[in-house]
Amino acid sequence: MLKLVILIAYFAVLVFIGLYCRKRATDVNGFVLGGRSVGPWLTAFAYGTSYFSAVVFVGYAGQFGWKYGIAATWAGIGNAIIGSLMAWVILGRRTRIMTQHLNSATMPQFFGERFGSKGLKIGSSIIIFIFLIPYTASLYNGLSRLFGMAFNIDYSVCIIIMAILTAVYVIAGGYMATAINDFIQGMVMLIGIVAVIVAVLNSKGGLMKAMEGLSSVSDPAVSPIQGVFNSFLGPDPINLLFVVILTSLGTWGLPQMVQKFYAIKDESAIQKGTVISTIFALVVAGGCYFLGGFGRLFSDQIDIAANGYDSVVPTMLSNLSDGMITLVVILVLSASMSTLSSLVIASSSTLTIDLIKDNFVKNMKEKSQLLMIRVLIVVFIAISAVLALVQYSSNVTFIAQLMGVSWGALAGAFLAPFLYSLYGKWVSKASCWCCFLFASVVMILNIFCRDSFPAILQSPINSGAVVMLAGLVIVPVVSLFTPKPDKKLVDEAFACYDKETKVAQKTALGK
Repeated sequence: MLKLVILIAYFAVLVFIGLYCRKRATDVNGFVLGGRSVGPWLTAFAYGTSYFSAVVFVGYAGQFGWKYGIAATWAGIGNAIIGSLMAWVILGRRTRIMTQHLNSATMPQFFGERFGSKGLKIGSSIIIFIFLIPYTASLYNGLSRLFGMAFNIDYSVCIIIMAILTAVYVIAGGYMATAINDFIQGMVMLIGIVAVIVAVLNSKGGLMKAMEGLSSVSDPAVSPIQGVFNSFLGPDPINLLFVVILTSLGTWGLPQMVQKFYAIKDESAIQKGTVISTIFALVVAGGCYFLGGFGRLFSDQIDIAANGYDSVVPTMLSNLSDGMITLVVILVLSASMSTLSSLVIASSSTLTIDLIKDNFVKNMKEKSQLLMIRVLIVVFIAISAVLALVQYSSNVTFIAQLMGVSWGALAGAFLAPFLYSLYGKWVSKASCWCCFLFASVVMILNIFCRDSFPAILQSPINSGAVVMLAGLVIVPVVSLFTPKPDKKLVDEAFACYDKETKVAQKTALGK
């Protein structure tokens, strides 16, 4: 009863915030970007909670912790340094300035305005639509075991409750409601992950005792070296590097992540947000992977062949107190709902602004756009819930595979074109198309023709990492041999960086 009371109270707060923020969501700019006036704490937590979902806490932490041991913590460190710190420093300010100058609220709209290309705008919106939908379905993964363990509630009920609650507060309050709820959910994640790590390690006699136990673990099928799961780089540093690249560098090209920079209020918010976001990522992601690294201490209770890697973390938590299990459930719910809300806003706004408006509905009014975005939020959440239910009831592996390639396809398609477009006037439209097509085709082939790939690239994670890195080469090379962009259009786009602004002497000394 206490668990249910706490859970209901938590849900009530989320819905109340959604209703409270209705006054900030009366136009498209307010609904999608919060009026571009979101402060550092809300922006940083919105970025972090969109970054880390139940997939990380239950799926990735269990899988990579089991495979690489304590060395999996490098993935969390990479997420903090590359995925948060460097992303904010390299992309934050320039994204905010140019997107406002081009009056773009979505990534496809940015490409359309930056290159004067309706085709790029439509093409990128289709890619987002195709690959974000299965990604949203993956957010429900991992909740089934935790809810069953804590409340003995059927997974389908959990999916429906989560979908309805997310829809209510996102539709009511838009981006601002999402950002405020992300802050609350982020605090739950920060407190929860620290508490869970302490509780799990104490169940094994404390940190040093747990490390000592891990040093005696061996798995000849993975490595002949005893204690390799307690080592600095683990049993497979090459594949671990691919994990770090995909989960860290990938954020630079994900529409729902980059869009957070569109809404930043001012320079001070960027500076503070950079620090807050990095610390958040270090604690949450680093903590998740660090916790997963001790999974093999529970190997006598885990059957990977029968139950998969998703069973690792729930098994580690199964003997905790009722209070801790409730905290874990709310933690995972927070991680999933925050990411789901971010994804559906990105999907619905992109489809409305970049595909339906002007292409299917001419002269679409502001109120009509806002209504369409809200309708599509319901549609996307419903589709994601149905996909999750189908996968749960029929064990359709195709859906799970498609989820795995979503991150690689999106980041591979957009990272290089977006990054170079913020800094270089030389980027051509053809280079963007090449990157879009290359990433999408390779990751789709990875689903259907995986056995034909080289052994190291059969993993969607490895393929996604290679596709992202390849894009950084494809864009400049193709730009060298294809028609140059229109000089007037490019100069107009980059004029925003040359505008002078007065700042306090603590920021710049002056002459």
